[in-house]
Amino acid sequence: MQSITEILAQELGQKLEYVENVVTLMDEGNTIPFIARYRKEMHGAMDDTTLRNLETRLTYLRNLQQRRDEVKKSIENQGKLTQELSDAIDGAATMTEVEDLYRPYKQKRRTRGSIAREKGLEPLAEAIFAQDGQDPALLAKSYIDPEKGVNSIEEALQGASDIIAENLSDDPGIRKALRELVMRRGILTCKAEDAETDSVYRLYYDFSQPISRVLDHQILAINRGEKEGILKPNVTLSGNEGAALVCRAALKPTMQVSAFVRTAAEDAYERLIFPSIQREVRSDLSDRAYSGAIHNFALNLKPLLMQPPVKGFVTMGLDPGYRNGCKVAVVDATGKVLDTAVVYPTFSERKKQEAIAILSGLMRNHGVRHIAIGNGTASRETEAMTVELLRSFPGASYMIVNEAGASVYSASPLAAEEFPEYDVNLRSAVSIARRLQDPLAELVKIDPKAIGVGQYQHDCPQKELDAALGAVVEDCVNAVGVDANTASRSLLQQVSGLNATTAKNIVAYREENGPFTSRAQLKKVPKLGPKAFEQCAGFLRIPESKEVLDNTGVHPESYAAAKALLSLLGCKKGDSLSDLTAKLEAYGLSKAAAECAVGEPTLVDIAKELSKPGRDPRDELPAPILRKDVLEMKDLQPGMELTGTVRNVIDFGVFVDIGVHQDGLVHISEVANRRLRHPSEAVKVGDVVKVVVLSVDEKRHRISLSMKQAKK
Repeated sequence: MQSITEILAQELGQKLEYVENVVTLMDEGNTIPFIARYRKEMHGAMDDTTLRNLETRLTYLRNLQQRRDEVKKSIENQGKLTQELSDAIDGAATMTEVEDLYRPYKQKRRTRGSIAREKGLEPLAEAIFAQDGQDPALLAKSYIDPEKGVNSIEEALQGASDIIAENLSDDPGIRKALRELVMRRGILTCKAEDAETDSVYRLYYDFSQPISRVLDHQILAINRGEKEGILKPNVTLSGNEGAALVCRAALKPTMQVSAFVRTAAEDAYERLIFPSIQREVRSDLSDRAYSGAIHNFALNLKPLLMQPPVKGFVTMGLDPGYRNGCKVAVVDATGKVLDTAVVYPTFSERKKQEAIAILSGLMRNHGVRHIAIGNGTASRETEAMTVELLRSFPGASYMIVNEAGASVYSASPLAAEEFPEYDVNLRSAVSIARRLQDPLAELVKIDPKAIGVGQYQHDCPQKELDAALGAVVEDCVNAVGVDANTASRSLLQQVSGLNATTAKNIVAYREENGPFTSRAQLKKVPKLGPKAFEQCAGFLRIPESKEVLDNTGVHPESYAAAKALLSLLGCKKGDSLSDLTAKLEAYGLSKAAAECAVGEPTLVDIAKELSKPGRDPRDELPAPILRKDVLEMKDLQPGMELTGTVRNVIDFGVFVDIGVHQDGLVHISEVANRRLRHPSEAVKVGDVVKVVVLSVDEKRHRISLSMKQAKK
């Protein structure tokens, strides 16, 4: 039997040695970001995604092995474990297969079969199932026993039939074959509980799709409709294929087929096996759809978190609203609140002009360069006012910011702790302004589920969803790096090796002792021990340090190698290091690695970091679109070509912000000039794309777009 590491190596297409190293590193308490970045020699430069997949499969395979051992022990305690059964359990590749093998030995609630066994009818069932030509009725005569509750031949035969049916239902081979048949040839159907009632699920009121072709978003929609009592789904198998499969397994290939066993097999199929398989198939489809939805959410979340920041400018955040007005917050280049206000531009023309006057004063007083507008209620009117405002400030621009989760954050204990002096609504405006300045630093404060860049995320298993999204946040934060002197507690606790306690202690330490002046000083933070320091040090930046390397992604364990490399390549203090990578290639990577006593991947990373100290990988991405004018839905015409930003990528298409209040939909068929299995093969959240307007439905607020028809 293959070991777990051998299975992982085969599945991931990686060398066994690398997989074994990663498993050891994980077991020693090293985090994925640390392993990915600073242990490349040990794993052959696997990326974060591969390492996460390895971790997930490792957990599953270890749980599978644990379950195998539990099942074998249970069967052994019953005195029924044979070598053949033990081998079959060891060879089971999934939890389902293990449970199928365990099924006949599981403690069951009282069933028709168990009642018949209590009446002493198991020998009769075995004799009839032998199918050796004996008449079942004659065999049943000797089992009539009123004391045991068997009063007639019919009752004896019924009990025997129930035992045979239950035995067939527990047969792992039959269950596996039928499950595969249903997945291959079954149909998922759906009807309305009340066809007269209109709902968002009308598409599924008379739905029928082969299970092999049903799409994840269809499964999720049907599940939700069923939960709300609107839809009635079912798994069917046309003809009598399923019953025939069970009969073939039950009946001996003799000239005279046993009618009694056939009837028992058909009863097993109809009453026991197929209803159970229906539930399992629905569960498997749901698991697949949930897994796809979680993957899709994670896929969208990463580019959203990694949106390029608009750094270094005073920014005004506008949280639009009708009744309670538009909340305003001005923050400086570091996100510190300078001023706040509330204006009412939607009340009347007079109030709008009053709002423009107040905002103009704030812009002049604080030198505002950018305005971030939340995309919620009243954002269109707020955007129109902003365009009018900016006519007096030609150097300024604005951007519509996705405000999903801002209200969740502003009402949270974290926001109350951060801004105790501000009203809940004003906190939202601060958050919106900061989202433009540094999306990652602000979005880490919010539960990823509230950010809203997926589909059906609230229907997914929350534990798995939280784990997947937490991993994305962790990977993004560590890829960018964190300034230990300015980062919030929320941001710090996402750093490799840190947790809520150590993050809080870092903030408390710098408040008490002033800014950190070296990475080594982090060791003085309470509860930040040697292991935590090893895991976090490379990801925390100290711009105030005299040691230049403290503001790079070079790990302290590699400082000697970094200095040796500079000496080797003849670099002196004050020299430009922008061409360091080219110099290293010219010198010879393997030769330099040997002389600096580090692995080649680590030396390449050191050279990259030294050539761009303090670099932010997000700066290399396309800058977000900042606007100065507004477009309305009525301005759109079919054939019009526009530039927009991808806001969400889902199974059936892409939502693009083209500067009107409503995002437009690019159907998957209009994304590219090739067939796509999923739109994420072509685009990601945050991409700036060219689109052509196909149609506009103002009444239903729908805009249909095409990417493939746009001029490249």
